[in-house]
Amino acid sequence: MSLFYECVAAFCVGGLLCVVAQLLIDLTRLTPARILVSFVVAGVVLSAVGLYEPLYRFAGCGVSVPLLGFGGALARGVREAVHTDGLLGVLTGGLSAAAAGTTAAMMLGLLCALIFKSRPKRA
Repeated sequence: MSLFYECVAAFCVGGLLCVVAQLLIDLTRLTPARILVSFVVAGVVLSAVGLYEPLYRFAGCGVSVPLLGFGGALARGVREAVHTDGLLGVLTGGLSAAAAGTTAAMMLGLLCALIFKSRPKRA
């Protein structure tokens, strides 16, 4: 597949995920936090039934960057850790697979907290 078609596929699939999230916000009473968790769980489920990898090969960054990709990484990490470490891998695999992203989010959050001054919300 050429670079142009890869970019179009990533844009369309990533955009479709954003449309689904926006529709969930507009048409349901789900909170944004529950929608975010739903996308992570959807990534785990898609990975568990074997649909995440083909979707990733088709859309690339369109599914790997959003929360769906985080869920896929968790599931892949658990699968690999269970294969190598047995049942203990259920507890350790997801954390080791997502450690870089989680650490980056925590460090950037700390950096923002140190740089910017918070102020109370106005009523």
